Amino acid sequence: MDDLRCRQATRPRLGLRHRRELPGPQGVSRGTRVATGSGRRATEASHHRPPWSQHVTDRSLVIDTDTASDDAVAIVLAARDPEVEIRMVTVVAGNVPLDLAVRNAIVTLDLVDHCSVPVHVGADRPLRRPLETAQSVHGEDGMGGADLPAPSRGPSAEDAVEALLRVAADEPDRHGLVTLGPLTNIAMALNENPDLLTRFTHTYLMAGSPDGVGNMNALGEYNVWADPEAASIVFDANGAKTMIGWNISRTYAVMAPQESARLRSCGRLGEFAVDINSEVDRFCRGRGLVGMDLPDPVAMAVALDESIVTESTEERLIVGLDEPTRGAALPDRRFLADLPNLRVVWQVDEAAFKDRLYAACSD
Repeated sequence: MDDLRCRQATRPRLGLRHRRELPGPQGVSRGTRVATGSGRRATEASHHRPPWSQHVTDRSLVIDTDTASDDAVAIVLAARDPEVEIRMVTVVAGNVPLDLAVRNAIVTLDLVDHCSVPVHVGADRPLRRPLETAQSVHGEDGMGGADLPAPSRGPSAEDAVEALLRVAADEPDRHGLVTLGPLTNIAMALNENPDLLTRFTHTYLMAGSPDGVGNMNALGEYNVWADPEAASIVFDANGAKTMIGWNISRTYAVMAPQESARLRSCGRLGEFAVDINSEVDRFCRGRGLVGMDLPDPVAMAVALDESIVTESTEERLIVGLDEPTRGAALPDRRFLADLPNLRVVWQVDEAAFKDRLYAACSD
């Protein structure tokens, strides 16, 4: 619809050079609806998923990130898996302003000896709204004020949307897509190619809180809240998608003090993971959790190894655009609701996730 577009003066900028038309909603081809009683919810063992969600782990990933502290740990998880190639990293403003997110992505790739992975600069603000960062959570630099080296290089000249479109067109069915931030870059690419996500083997979204417990308001999770118009476009796009929401992080990815101590003891990367999340740890403790939670790493862990998922369902998710429901991403479970538009993860194996984290951060 035209109301999802905005005037040139308010469009997000792509890097320093490019502007693009903003996306309107695209059509979506639905998967087979599965009736499994109340809410269509069932365990993996007993719930038959339609073919588009029966997915084997990708060996090559494109990562879209608003790189702050938990994003960086997610990048470490992918980089340290010997069977996984990071094809490229695209960066969007979110947790921190765009320049800091780009810097943090390059510094993290340097630390895991992935200096050749291209980093592409994306949108500097949401589609229709001003950027509202999460620096109060991650620190002004997004990395907890940790003492980090300077980046070894600058980003690629090609902007993020161009890179996404090129890789999707030239290398179809070769890469999975993992999104760790607001979905602005992906929505802008969908405006130019509505079938973009069908060119990736699967899309994993760290987005939303489908159980209805938000972290920005009563219902809204930050990545959806930051750019709800973009989230709505991506959720309804063609292609196989899995959501790993903040509900998973606050339930299965909270690091108690002894777990953070164990992570630090793993070595150089463990120290990095704990140090850059020091502000997150302080923030979480002040709000009733026992320690830092790691939403992006647990989402990445699902992308790397789907066997850690112990419960998921296909759902029709709807996005709240305005207060008081801005950023909500909730299942529509009415009898006459539209067909599912993505798969939602409800439970993961916490021990398996944390074992993967420790292993990835070990010398």
